[in-house]
Amino acid sequence: MPNLKDLKNRIASVKSTRKITKAMQMVAAAKLRRAQESAEMARPYADKMEAVMSGLASAVGNSEGAPRLLAGNGRDQVHLLIVMTAERGLCGGFNSTIVRKARAHAETLLAAGKTIKILTVGKKGREQIKRDYADHLVGHVDLSDVKRIGYSNAAEIASDVLARFDADEFDVATIFFNRFQSVISQVPTATQIIPAVFEANEEAEPATLYEYEPSEEAVLEDLLPRGIATQIFTALLENGASEQGARMSAMDNATRNAGDMIDRLTIEYNRSRQAVITSELIEIISGAEAL
Repeated sequence: MPNLKDLKNRIASVKSTRKITKAMQMVAAAKLRRAQESAEMARPYADKMEAVMSGLASAVGNSEGAPRLLAGNGRDQVHLLIVMTAERGLCGGFNSTIVRKARAHAETLLAAGKTIKILTVGKKGREQIKRDYADHLVGHVDLSDVKRIGYSNAAEIASDVLARFDADEFDVATIFFNRFQSVISQVPTATQIIPAVFEANEEAEPATLYEYEPSEEAVLEDLLPRGIATQIFTALLENGASEQGARMSAMDNATRNAGDMIDRLTIEYNRSRQAVITSELIEIISGAEAL
């Protein structure tokens, strides 16, 4: 028979845990509203900038004057994987889904005889990746002290990536992050940023409608680094909203599970208590009959 004191202590412990998970859920909900607003406000700007650059890129094509960030360096051997995860855990499978997608991409590249280099953004992703790809890690960005992600954070990452590309440290760069859809849905996404790739976009206006000074190539060469920083900034914002959504969902599940456990332990406690009372009554009755 379970000890009543132990059951009572376990019930109190689970109730304390439920208070913590409930508080964390409420904090995540508050942070989610701000993060979601930031991500949604950045999307129109990012989409419009991509549309403009897409129109310029289609006009420039593969001309000799095409910027290096668009045309590439002519090689496809060394790939830089920029893996963006959270600085903290307790957010369900948020970090694992990003790392899993990056790991699958890395394995495909290695199987094809390519060389990979990994730049991590966020402590949790680095911890997971370090187990299998420690020799491939070339850098880490710590954002644990950043209260709210700003464009300057993305610009610093972009500056580092561009410097590595100018130094011919890699040929292709791809970022991995979670795109926010809803509290219960975050989509692991991989986007190639170097060389720049533009999907067919209805908003992309033909560059021939405009006259550019000094030239389309020169304008595009100036816009591409900004575009890369914008893509990284957008990915950071999407990741931030996804992280809070995942944490809110995980803490909600934890709170519900704690409630279910409290109910089960309470039933077990009541049954044990009833059994003790029944046993004591039987002893009293038996003693009375013996007299």
